Amino acid sequence: MNIKISDKFLAFKDDIENCINNFSASGTLLSGGDRNSLKTFKVKDRVLNIKSFKIPNLVNQVVYKFFRKSKAQRSFEYASKLMALNVGTPQPIAYYEKTTSFLFKNSYYVSEHLDYDITYRELMLNLDYPNNEKILRAFTRFTFNLHKKGINFLDHSPGNTLIQINNGDYKFYLVDLNRMEFKHMSFNTRIRNFERLSVHESVVRIMSDEYAKCSGEDFQKIFNLMWSSTQKFQDKFYRKIRLKKKLLFWRKK
Repeated sequence: MNIKISDKFLAFKDDIENCINNFSASGTLLSGGDRNSLKTFKVKDRVLNIKSFKIPNLVNQVVYKFFRKSKAQRSFEYASKLMALNVGTPQPIAYYEKTTSFLFKNSYYVSEHLDYDITYRELMLNLDYPNNEKILRAFTRFTFNLHKKGINFLDHSPGNTLIQINNGDYKFYLVDLNRMEFKHMSFNTRIRNFERLSVHESVVRIMSDEYAKCSGEDFQKIFNLMWSSTQKFQDKFYRKIRLKKKLLFWRKK
């Protein structure tokens, strides 16, 4: 097993390995599906999140073994970069990889559990949430600062931002970090980074307005690109769903 653990958490090494070796039979499930599972574990005086990434297909088992960093390794390294850039994310602790001589198997990313009030997704599901617009504008400023720092969060989607609320002070924390780029972002790339975040035109208008204030760019130019990108993403998303339903239908016949 390949292991990388933060120096601050070396004392937890044996406990974390025990959690991983007994992952399927222990811990508290937060989310899970065909792809990945996320569980919490109590270790000493800490609560840890451990994300288990499923075994990839045979081709990717070779790719991840010899040519590409695993999702767990990328999550750990990107979280460390975010913290160095003073961007919110749960404290990265370790990653673990199980391999054979020629193939990559399971991988696990370990982080410290973070208490939060809502996710961005919950904000979108309840547009009447108290101070919704203030939170949206703060979130837009947070995203603008990501872009200024050259952080392109490729999975910038509703479930991947946790929000802490403290008397009008809003703090944002990114999760599901294995797809990120660190480089200068063009104007179009920055605005398209919002395309997954809301289906509501009113929300897109608020974010466009706040981004215009932060960037000094024209509101209408930002809104036109953000809204058209959002619509294109939604069209593509639902085309995929329809295609999957058709394939499932023909398999059953």
